[in-house]
Amino acid sequence: MSRARADEEEYWHSSKFRAFTFDDEDDELSQLKESKRAVNSLRDIVDDDDDDLERVSWSGEPVGSISWSIKETASGSTSSLEGRDSSLQKGSSSYAAFPKQVSSYSLSSLFKGRNKLPSFQSLTDALTDTGVKNYAPELRRPKAEYKDYTSDWSPKDTVRRMQRGKVCSLERFRSLQDKLVLLDEAVAGHDGNVITAVLIFLKRTLRREILFRELEVRQVALCHLIHFLKETGEQKFLLDLLRFLDRTEEVALSQYREHLNIQDVEKRREFLKGCIGLPFSAEDTSHIQDHYTLLERQIIIEANDRHLEMAGQSEIFRKYPRKASILNMPLVTTLFYSCFYHYTEAEGTFSSPTNLKKTFKIPDKQYVLTALAARAKLRAWNDVDALLTTKNWLGYTKKKAPIGFHRVVEILQRNNAPVQVLQEYVRLVEDVENRLNLATKYKCHDVVIETYRDLKDRIQLTAYKCKVERGSADEEKINSILNN
Repeated sequence: MSRARADEEEYWHSSKFRAFTFDDEDDELSQLKESKRAVNSLRDIVDDDDDDLERVSWSGEPVGSISWSIKETASGSTSSLEGRDSSLQKGSSSYAAFPKQVSSYSLSSLFKGRNKLPSFQSLTDALTDTGVKNYAPELRRPKAEYKDYTSDWSPKDTVRRMQRGKVCSLERFRSLQDKLVLLDEAVAGHDGNVITAVLIFLKRTLRREILFRELEVRQVALCHLIHFLKETGEQKFLLDLLRFLDRTEEVALSQYREHLNIQDVEKRREFLKGCIGLPFSAEDTSHIQDHYTLLERQIIIEANDRHLEMAGQSEIFRKYPRKASILNMPLVTTLFYSCFYHYTEAEGTFSSPTNLKKTFKIPDKQYVLTALAARAKLRAWNDVDALLTTKNWLGYTKKKAPIGFHRVVEILQRNNAPVQVLQEYVRLVEDVENRLNLATKYKCHDVVIETYRDLKDRIQLTAYKCKVERGSADEEKINSILNN
């Protein structure tokens, strides 16, 4: 009985854990160092180029081991982190080393399931780093997207994708047959941008003779290419294409268009002189001849007028200085200039308006309209009257306006003509309603009163009496008509 009691006492007072003594510290430290050497030896086997010192947690287990990862994952709370920081302040034989900055890919990093740190870490980060990096699953791209890069689309599919604005490589179409099929598909799609893009590709990859021959039977694509060359200014390529198609008139017009790029007046005149012999149509040939003659006249007029203006010998140039040069101006502008500065000159001079009218066959309507605007701007009312006065074969004179007297009135009023001059031409407007409207608008009272008198419209005449000034001659005239 006593034996059993003694065994029981020994059982309860015995323990497999030893009490703490300072003598045991060396044993635990030696075990810890041995564990550290084992882990380092494992790292040497797995990753030879990893020179980082092994990090050891305060529990004595190497950082990155399986058991350490499980414990660290489970104890990720703030209290555990604070406990580690406090233990760090107290001091311990374990430590964390700063890793060197080496290649971010190594066998050890893949073995541990983490990337090596690209730069130096703080001590707290080195201690709290779990060594595990979570990767989001990479979603695979749709298979259809890879075709943009593999370029395995057919010509029809390529055109459809280009119409939708997708980027497609045309370099895979290398044979002539494939390129022509691609062009035909683009034309069939009726998309001008796609057709132009394919034509640019063919222009870059085909010889001119082959491209011209194939485009000759594809008129839609040919028109697109000709328009594209005109817009981009590729004159040489365009001329070669038109010559191949035997379009001589278009070749001549394209060459004539080059004069727009010539700034020097003398060089432009010589260029236009050379264009006269090009194979134009009969109508175009006369236009080219007129252009050359006009520029030649402008050069002569400009030189003479510049001399007169600088010398101060002409009153009109002193009173109305020139605002711009006459060179390269249109024919109508040249005629206006001539009517403004050289209206009274004899027909034999190059700057005479009548000389310009005969030389360039200017119609009467255009001539009267231009001359009327020029002389009205100078307020030369006598010249306006002479311009609109004609004589018949019996010697009788009458007013005649090819542009209509209603337009004459508008031009004169725009140039601030006096009422007496306006009334003279308002009376000549044939349409009664139009005449009354113009007379009322421009306050030509005599014309309104005379028109209502001729119409014997007493009511309108009485109503118009309220619109004139009281006691004026116009009111007396209305009263006289009403009383008679």
